[in-house]
Amino acid sequence: MDLHLEDFADKAIQYAVNSGVQYCDARAEHQEKKSVLIENGEIEHSRTSNDNGIGIRLIKNGVWSFCSISNPESFEQIREALDNTIRNTANQEKKKINLSPYTCQNKKIDFPIRKKPQIEELTNLGLECNKIILDSPKIIKSIVNPWYTINSKYFANSEGSHIKQNFTDVVADMIAIAHEGGLTQSVNITEGGRGGMEQITNNEKIQNSAKKISRKASSLINAKPAKEEKATVVMNPDFVALLTHEILGHPSEADRVMGKEMAWAGGAWWKGKIGEKIGSNQLNVFDDPTVKESLGWYEYDDEGVKTKKTKLVEEGVLINHMQNRETAEFFNTMPTGNMRATNYRYMPLIRMACTCIGNGDRKADEIIRDVKNGYLISNMKIPSIDMNRYSWSISCQYAQKIEDGEIKDLLRDVIVMGTAPEFFRSIDACGNDFTVRPITNCGKGDPMQSMIMGNGGPTIRGTAIVKSVN
Repeated sequence: MDLHLEDFADKAIQYAVNSGVQYCDARAEHQEKKSVLIENGEIEHSRTSNDNGIGIRLIKNGVWSFCSISNPESFEQIREALDNTIRNTANQEKKKINLSPYTCQNKKIDFPIRKKPQIEELTNLGLECNKIILDSPKIIKSIVNPWYTINSKYFANSEGSHIKQNFTDVVADMIAIAHEGGLTQSVNITEGGRGGMEQITNNEKIQNSAKKISRKASSLINAKPAKEEKATVVMNPDFVALLTHEILGHPSEADRVMGKEMAWAGGAWWKGKIGEKIGSNQLNVFDDPTVKESLGWYEYDDEGVKTKKTKLVEEGVLINHMQNRETAEFFNTMPTGNMRATNYRYMPLIRMACTCIGNGDRKADEIIRDVKNGYLISNMKIPSIDMNRYSWSISCQYAQKIEDGEIKDLLRDVIVMGTAPEFFRSIDACGNDFTVRPITNCGKGDPMQSMIMGNGGPTIRGTAIVKSVN
């Protein structure tokens, strides 16, 4: 990041304070992104983008206000934007905004990279994985989209903090599509994390994933649909990642609990239930921005709050939500380091970092062996959740019938349905195979912000309705 952006951020804070604001923070950011899209052995496009700018948030007359500037060339541009922002809040006196106590920070963090990403190497890997996918029978389309971003973020506020975080993300999205006899099936996967090329190349991670999704998509052509029934379900960690995201993570965001997101993204069915039992003793849930190499790994959020692991549900009891400095005052607790924005163009919101169901003590095959009649549900697909995250249905990429403890028929087009409290109470086993999966497209807010993060958990067992949609 150019040092003049940091200097502009510091000057913006001082100018805002001299203009009479009660609080101000600024985020100066630079991001370089490179990506390549490969379909059926052909490079469709290769893209490079660079983005620089500053986002400034302030409190004046009890009102939050915000402005952002892309590629500022002089402080005069920033001062003009600030003047307009402050002027627009001058006659909007509201109830005082209280922020939780804060300790100023002066830090620089360089997140580790073992192998710097290069677009040429990413392209070669993408072509290799594209070919691997096409090698299976019945595959008609192979899509591979590897990309990386190099990020630098500088945060400063009127309380004296100066925090710089430099990090790189490397990700590969892959899709295998099979077709035969009028039936089309697809399986996809995302691999990657915070760090360098090692996030997708260690142990030939993406090559092995390419083989797996290719073979599975091909075999799904001959799979059976599932009959509708309420049954025991064993969910693998990849499916658990999306389930955790949708029916545990989002309703744990305190702004949703307070109803501030109801118009756009919904609320939370467990509003007012802190301290109450909402699941079985097997259910433990946490959010942890300190999980190394996940896409939700960071040391300070976009309010400058130091991150830590936050327990949300403990042995089935709801004990906390994800909090910012403002909601923490309302709930009489501490901020959890979950305020994040997609980039400098947006106000930060309360967002998941790495939200997971906690690890258990049983092997996955033991959990399956105990099932007389049920289903093994594998890999996330498409969620459909009501506004309060109470009723939910999530499709999986494939499922398998379990009979007398043995995995039997492969099943296609399967969705799993339930209500949050009933399903949480039904969880009776958690595996010891805890896994964090990369999530790259979580949306929230108005205007909509897309966010990357980690979600995960172990194999879990519960009860839900299972059926095929076709």
